[in-house]
Amino acid sequence: MSRVGRMPIKLPATVQVTQNGNVVTVKGPKGELTQSFDPAMKITVDHGELVVAAPDAPGYDAKHGLTRALLNNMVVGVTEGFKRNLEIEGVGYRAELQGKNLVLALGFSHTVVYEPPAGISFTVDKNQRLLTIEGIDRQLVGEVASKLRSIRPPEPYKGKGIRYAGEQVRRKAGKAGKAGTAK
Repeated sequence: MSRVGRMPIKLPATVQVTQNGNVVTVKGPKGELTQSFDPAMKITVDHGELVVAAPDAPGYDAKHGLTRALLNNMVVGVTEGFKRNLEIEGVGYRAELQGKNLVLALGFSHTVVYEPPAGISFTVDKNQRLLTIEGIDRQLVGEVASKLRSIRPPEPYKGKGIRYAGEQVRRKAGKAGKAGTAK
């Protein structure tokens, strides 16, 4: 049995869980999430707790923990939501919002316009260097952050580009120069 899978998930009073076969829907104050799971997993709601039970067969320990983690992410998402912060580093690099769309100036000859998928919202600080991605679906928030980072990943010489908040970019030394070479 999975240690993660055995832990029950506490359901706040504002969260409703409905189940139709192997499809689970979680409704909360921030929205609604639906996901299908392995039919062998037994998902039950007991006394305000969500409990996942796996069959006693090989290969289900990992699915047990995964199912519980995904359900927990759904409950946390509809109650609190998820955030991912990105930092923009470089002279002239900036981000701004035009309506819901994100407009990035990243040293290209053109600006990059990124339209958020449904359920994702952006906020940009006043210095236009810190970008926050918010949503209720943890996987979608991480995917959008990864796509934005891939537009201009941080380069190792000057560190310019888009990076996750707190990410350490490994820096390289530049050219050695011509010091010491005499003819």
